[in-house]
Formats: sequence, structure tokens, C-alpha cells
Amino acid sequence: MERRRRHWWNGKWGRIARRDVFLSLDDGTGLWWVEAREGGAEGRQVRQEFDCEPDALRRIRRLTEGSPIDNWREMPAG
Repeated sequence: MERRRRHWWNGKWGRIARRDVFLSLDDGTGLWWVEAREGGAEGRQVRQEFDCEPDALRRIRRLTEGSPIDNWREMPAG
């Protein structure tokens, strides 16, 4: 079963501006997944798998750093 572990949001609302990045772990395979989503739940999404958490977190840093117009923050666990 795949479980979401962490979530980052760019601080913007609306289908055009909103961006989310999720980190999940598949307990069955041990694979880590990074999902980058544009436009909220109904928007476009891209998923990438990783063998280990540090590699997945490096990818997340590349997705969330360096944007002068986004205010990325990690969302608290639900």
C-alpha cells in the first residue's frame, strides 16, 4: 500500500497557479514516489519513483527551490 508521507505547497490558490509536491512510500515495494501536481487535484500530475528517500528528497528540493514567485512550504501532517 502506498502512503503519503509529506506534502509541499507553493502557497497559491486556483487552478492556474497552485502547485503541490507529494512524497509517498509504497510499503509493499519499498519504493519512494514523488508526485508533482499543477492546478490542484484535477490538474496535471507527474510521478517519479526512487529507490531511497534521500534521492526522492533531492528531487523535491529541485522542484521547490529557486522560484522567485512561489512561497513553498511543507504542509503539516493531516
